[in-house]
Amino acid sequence: MQLPTFPSLTAYRMLAPNTPVSPSGHPETPMPEPAWSLHSRLKEDTIDIGDLPLSKVLVIKDAHYPWLLLVPRRTDAVEIIDLDEVQQAQLMTEISRVSRALKEITKCDKLNVAALGNLVPQLHVHIIARRTSDAAWPRPVWGVMPPLAHDAAEVQNFISALRRKIWLG
Repeated sequence: MQLPTFPSLTAYRMLAPNTPVSPSGHPETPMPEPAWSLHSRLKEDTIDIGDLPLSKVLVIKDAHYPWLLLVPRRTDAVEIIDLDEVQQAQLMTEISRVSRALKEITKCDKLNVAALGNLVPQLHVHIIARRTSDAAWPRPVWGVMPPLAHDAAEVQNFISALRRKIWLG
């Protein structure tokens, strides 16, 4: 299909002011962004508890540790630097909000906050409440013990408290 030609870029801008124009002066049709979806491994290993403005909030299915993930809903984000500066600032705000809530709810000794992504390339931030008495202390939690299933009532109470604290409901 041949794109229409306009007498000038100025004339085109008057007709369609918000449409991008290629260097040759022809209108560009923006490609739709692919829909964001949660990585299958994260889906399998977590309980979805809601969405903040930027990130999906998830609980890791391991009762050994109160362990949350924030996953920015941005396609192809692997590193924090893949987010623009406004999104990076929003992510820090969400990390702070969720960290404060987790610390208050669990009365933990220490918070571990990390964006590793060595096994799952989709950008996600771990926020883990640690106690000096936990099985992995002072080492990282990965691989120390097999995941322990949550008690259904306990995890629902935890999720409800967390949702209230981070303004999800």
